[in-house]
Amino acid sequence: MPENPQNMTVTHTTDGYPIQGQTESQNTAVVAYGMHSKTPSVLRVALCPITLKFEEVVYKIKLEEKKFCWGGSTWSSKEKNILNGITGVVCPGEILAMLGPSGSGKTTLLTALGGRLNGKVSGKITYNGQPFSSTVKKQIGFVAQNDVLYPHLTVTETLVFTALLRLPDTLTRDEKVEHAEHVIHELGLNGCRNSMIGGPLFRGISGGEKKRVSIGQEMLVNPSLLLLDEPTSGLDSTTAQRILTTIKRLAGGGRTVVITIHQPSSRLYHMFDKVVLISEGCPIYHGPASTALDYFCSIGFSSSVSVNPADLLLDLANGIPPNNRPLNDEGEAQISTEEEQKLVRKALISAYDKNIAARLKDELCCLNVNVYGYGRDPSIKTNRGKSEQWGTSWWQQFKVLLRRGLKERRYEAFNRLRIFQVISVAVLAGLLWWHLPASHIQDRVALLFFFSVFWGFFPLYNAVFTFPQERSMLIKERSSGMYRLSSYFLARTVGDLPMELALPTAFVIIIYWMTGLKPDPITFILSLFVVLYSVLVSQSLGLAFGALLMDVKQATTLASVTTLVFLMAGGYYIQQIPPFIVWLKYLSYSFYCYKLLLGVQYTDDDLYECSKGIFCKVVNFPAIKSVGLNHLWIDVCIMGLMLVGYRLIAYLALHRVQVR
Repeated sequence: MPENPQNMTVTHTTDGYPIQGQTESQNTAVVAYGMHSKTPSVLRVALCPITLKFEEVVYKIKLEEKKFCWGGSTWSSKEKNILNGITGVVCPGEILAMLGPSGSGKTTLLTALGGRLNGKVSGKITYNGQPFSSTVKKQIGFVAQNDVLYPHLTVTETLVFTALLRLPDTLTRDEKVEHAEHVIHELGLNGCRNSMIGGPLFRGISGGEKKRVSIGQEMLVNPSLLLLDEPTSGLDSTTAQRILTTIKRLAGGGRTVVITIHQPSSRLYHMFDKVVLISEGCPIYHGPASTALDYFCSIGFSSSVSVNPADLLLDLANGIPPNNRPLNDEGEAQISTEEEQKLVRKALISAYDKNIAARLKDELCCLNVNVYGYGRDPSIKTNRGKSEQWGTSWWQQFKVLLRRGLKERRYEAFNRLRIFQVISVAVLAGLLWWHLPASHIQDRVALLFFFSVFWGFFPLYNAVFTFPQERSMLIKERSSGMYRLSSYFLARTVGDLPMELALPTAFVIIIYWMTGLKPDPITFILSLFVVLYSVLVSQSLGLAFGALLMDVKQATTLASVTTLVFLMAGGYYIQQIPPFIVWLKYLSYSFYCYKLLLGVQYTDDDLYECSKGIFCKVVNFPAIKSVGLNHLWIDVCIMGLMLVGYRLIAYLALHRVQVR
């Protein structure tokens, strides 16, 4: 790797990666994807090589402790160092591996390098000498440890939808799809391209294939800096080798790669160019992976037997020196005591400060980092004058997200169990209220209240799960700048409408004519509209609960309390509510739905047989009189305000979800 990237020569191979002999005169290396001999393409995505430097990175968090004493309890806070002055550099074409035991700060450092760490980070992190910015963010690909993917989408659908969202509008849809196809080919996913990702409830592709799909999602934008958190976690050695071979090939294309890894095999270790070893947030080694053992041997920590270099480094990071462990009577090694481990760590940190820190600082000062142009390919034009925060337009994002949502939830929404649940309740209710005579007004009123209660609560409990279940996906995709929150929110809520409206429609059609309600087409249509209106309001409240709490258990508990209050204050069970708490019924959308259904079925002039041979006005029937049949349009407007208000609350609550 040349010390001066300004004179570096970029290579481009026929499979989409740089081949030797092409020098960038404008400091921008452009990789031409789709250049495979079998699939020629003109698709071009800019690759601007990045030299990443981080100097004296410090990150602290506050810990609050509750102390108990005779007089009561008090809270005290103290700071804990997660990262303590870590310095390093990695150039294009290199893989920097961050090693260390669990809890040493590897993931925190990687998150800080990707500009996704919440809180204050001290120190200096630069990309070609420039601080983190929205322009730099577009050049960074971040692959988290956990693969956050939609389980019901296939591999091809997952990557194609990602390409349609993340690649710019200057590319046609066919070019974006071709780009996704090329990534599938490059990552060796052809064999599972039409298989579903899979989830906890059904089997899909393997763990290694999921990891490659996650990497492929980031490779679609051809990132200059690729950050991967534990890419081999939970994989067998052969699959881990394939994953790292893929990463090595990507680095060979001029990318800068940084990975965290817990305990690599010796085969994986020798694929790293540089290593940063961290112990309890402090660096104890930075340098070439091939010279790590020689360094520790030079400071007195040598091993007399051949071991995996990564095992030796992790032992040292844990404060366990090689071949220096005390032996018991049987000659078996014992784990060092806590004091001995602290002494070893202290010696390693001291040796780092003496032998590496000064040299590394001089290396960073002398390194002539050329500020590569972050401009796009000159052939790509745009008509947007402002900062291009988004790759695609709002309308394009909405269409893609809507189509993706419908495909993902087609199995969940139209499952047989849910359909059976609604249809069976409708048939059973129709049999219980079978052909009610007009004189049985009490039973008819009860039926209308059942309408308002069932379709006031059923959609609410379904909607409560919406955003908590997609929280990790929302954080991941918005952190990558994939789409606007408004386009996601509208697409997600519109995508739920087919199922949310189809089932209540079937329910009303079945039960309305079975029970013998007013046999007038206009009355039937109005009753259906009132029920669907109530469904939308109920769903809106469920979305608001889910978005506000982002926890399924808490949201369902709040929904249960709310529905019970609405049920009691709905105007049927309690007709004379005490004045000091009568305001509760005006918060209940079930009350307004119930009142509107009564207003559709009855008028002020309708009569019923209150006793044998005596007819009374319907408006004087106690269950109807307590609600009233006037000012129905005001009730419609109030439900409209609830519909808009609850959804606005849900949208604003989603803004509070921290995007890293």
